[in-house]
Amino acid sequence: MSEETIPVTNEEIETIKYAGFWMRFWAYLADLLIVFSLNGILLSPLHFINDGKSVDIGFWTLAGIASSLVFYIYFLLMTKYFNQTLGKMIFGLKVIREDRQSLSWSDLLFREVVGRFFHRVFWFTAFLYIVVAVKEEKQGIHDMLADTRVIHV
Repeated sequence: MSEETIPVTNEEIETIKYAGFWMRFWAYLADLLIVFSLNGILLSPLHFINDGKSVDIGFWTLAGIASSLVFYIYFLLMTKYFNQTLGKMIFGLKVIREDRQSLSWSDLLFREVVGRFFHRVFWFTAFLYIVVAVKEEKQGIHDMLADTRVIHV
């Protein structure tokens, strides 16, 4: 008997497994723990300003603005430079573009800032994360806006 070589296509070589709702959920919880810890470390000097009272800036507080900036900057920079946050690294997930090119700043601004902003500001949009569970490529609304996917690595 002789062995036959069966031609393999690029699609068969590069099998991509999209990350589902629960894996992304646990990675996000890990990221929240990390961001809350960063906020605790970075924002502790604010307790020494104004005798420990909150500094109000209109409708917001200085601590609230600073903690939001830490949140968005963490997700934006980690995803830009590593294609993953620490939570995604722990769970073996990675963000890629639909066309497999490197992530651009505009992709990330839509995905990490605009998408997360709407999910946080309008409480009812958090339920839209359920779309990840039912879409074939496991995309959330923010992924669709930015043409990104989250995959297992």
